[in-house]
Formats: sequence, C-alpha cells, structure tokens
Amino acid sequence: MSSKIPVSVNPDLRSFRAALPLLVAVSLLSGCAGWPGRSVTVGAVPDDYRTNHPIIIAEKERTVDLPIATGDRKLTISMRETIRGAAQNYRSGASGAIRIMVPVGSANAGAASVLSTQVADVLRKEGVPGDRILSSPYQVSSPDDAAPIRIAFMAITASTGECGRWPEDMLGNTSENKHWANFGCASQNNLAAQIANPGDLIAPRGMTPIDAERRSAVIETYRTSGAGLGN
Repeated sequence: MSSKIPVSVNPDLRSFRAALPLLVAVSLLSGCAGWPGRSVTVGAVPDDYRTNHPIIIAEKERTVDLPIATGDRKLTISMRETIRGAAQNYRSGASGAIRIMVPVGSANAGAASVLSTQVADVLRKEGVPGDRILSSPYQVSSPDDAAPIRIAFMAITASTGECGRWPEDMLGNTSENKHWANFGCASQNNLAAQIANPGDLIAPRGMTPIDAERRSAVIETYRTSGAGLGN
C-alpha cells in the first residue's frame, strides 16, 4: 500500500511563476521600443490593384470594324446587326460626328465603297442624324489586305491603363508580400468595359417614380397573406 508524501512549495517560487507571463510581455514590449528610428505601419501599404490600376473616365474613340469580302455587294444580316449595335452605342453615349472610314488601295476597296453607302443608310434608320454621318477614306498598308469598313466616333469611356507591363521581376517582392505590377489590370479592364454609362461612376442617376400599382398590389398581398408573402 503506497502512501503519499506531502511536498511543500516555496511561496516565493509560486509568486515567480505567476509573474512570469507578465515579465515576458514586458520584455517583448521593451524590445520593440528599443529599435531607434523604426516603426511599423499596419494597413497602409499602397498595394491595392484598384489603386494601381484605377478606372478612369475620359474621351476615347470607339470603333467597330466590318469585314468586307472582295465580292460583297450587299450588307449581310450579321453586318446590319453590328451596325445597329454601333448606332445604339452612339445614341446612348455620343452626340458628335460618326465616321464611316472606307479602305483605299486594298483588294476589297471597290466592295467597301459600294457597301459604305448602305452602312450610312442603316445608321440613319437607327436614329443617327444624317448631318453627323461623315465618310472618309483611309490608306491600307498592303494591297493584299482585306481591310474593313470602320465606324468610329468619340465618346466618354471608362477604361484603365494599358495592361501587360512588367517593370520588374514578378518574383522579386515575395518577401514583402506585394503584388506584381500587372496584377488586377485585366479584371479592372473587364469591369470598365461592362459599364454602360460611365457617368454612373461620377454621380448617381435620378430616381424614377415608384410603381404605384405594384406597390398597392404588394401591400394588399401582405395584408391578406402576412408571413406567406414570400411563399
């Protein structure tokens, strides 16, 4: 049969053990304070892709190219749809001149010249004023090129800077946990391209009136159904 032997603990040792965590904390703080002229800033590193690649609103040329074959004599259905889309974008975001640029010196120059008048007709039918439609030639670099008819106009556009910049080694800042220079540029460009009205980034649009009929129907349904409104 075993017996327990009582062991007495020095009270001073108990006090030391209780104070040990406090001593460690004080030592760490004093070590940080011992770095002369050095400080740590948290949450202020300028490494956000939205800051490095901001979306900028500026006037830019918008272009739409229509591929023209040498034997074309009439606009195809897909060409007309493309022109309608260009006219819609023009009416929603521009009010200046819209140019129909016709290639000169290419193998399809004759076909492009014939179709350019049809392009102007479609633009007029889509609501573009005739006095704002201009036609101008442009010289192609090679006579063998099947140069397109280009529809161009100036409009306010949301965009970012050019992507694909690699000013430094992308693996050079891994120790600092920073992004490389091109990080986030493509996603910012895609986001800017999806903005239908760049003015929405500057100020909100005016509120539209409420649908009184719909509001009355919803309130009546709530009164009669109560909690079952969402079912």
